[in-house]
Amino acid sequence: MTTPQIIWLDEAGSTNSVMREMTADGSCHAGLVIAAHRQTAGRGQRGNSWESEPEKNLTFSMLLCPQALHARDQFTLSECVALGVAEAIESLMPENAPEIAVKWPNDIYAGDRKICGILIENSLSGCMIGKSIAGIGINVNQEVFRSDAPNPISIIHLTGNSTSTKRLLEDVCTRILVRCAALDAGENARIHSDYLARLWRRQGEHTYREPGGKIFLASIASIAPTGHITLRNTDGMHVTYAFKEVEAVL
Repeated sequence: MTTPQIIWLDEAGSTNSVMREMTADGSCHAGLVIAAHRQTAGRGQRGNSWESEPEKNLTFSMLLCPQALHARDQFTLSECVALGVAEAIESLMPENAPEIAVKWPNDIYAGDRKICGILIENSLSGCMIGKSIAGIGINVNQEVFRSDAPNPISIIHLTGNSTSTKRLLEDVCTRILVRCAALDAGENARIHSDYLARLWRRQGEHTYREPGGKIFLASIASIAPTGHITLRNTDGMHVTYAFKEVEAVL
């Protein structure tokens, strides 16, 4: 299995941008990681900024080079990244900690609070995934958040102890590469099953909102291997959504 190759920078605007520049020649060194002690222009999934106090958290990008992964199956790679991050965070948790779960499509939550954001940028080679850059931000030792983010939480809030960001980074990246090796070995079904088992709000009815503002109660009926979510509303009707076509209301 590939081992992580970690490069630490004192400061970067966006580690994803640095990674794109470093691999602009088309090279794909699987497991290459760019981490920044201070990131000044990190982005979230919906174009939001990512708040991260310098030296307190993990802000990094990881280069992934899947073998023979068709573009239609790219969500499986997102599942690998989310599972690797969630498993590493969970390994630090005390027994009474809230569940570490994956909020569709790939945010990591502790209970109902966000502890990690993931942004994946895929490059195609024909109809296949040529390479992927996974940008990851994990709240580790930051105790006070000043942005208008509605529900942040850090590992230190849950454990009461400071965590070594360098050791956590190595663990996260190693676990992601283990998952990616399983993907390369054709274990897509197992990865998807593990993703579904770790899904946030996987049981019961919860509140959702469509882009037009419509709010409704529904339960998760399924997540397709393509990443589409199917919700079952209170009338028993099933509706399928792509990313950004529906959002959970906290």
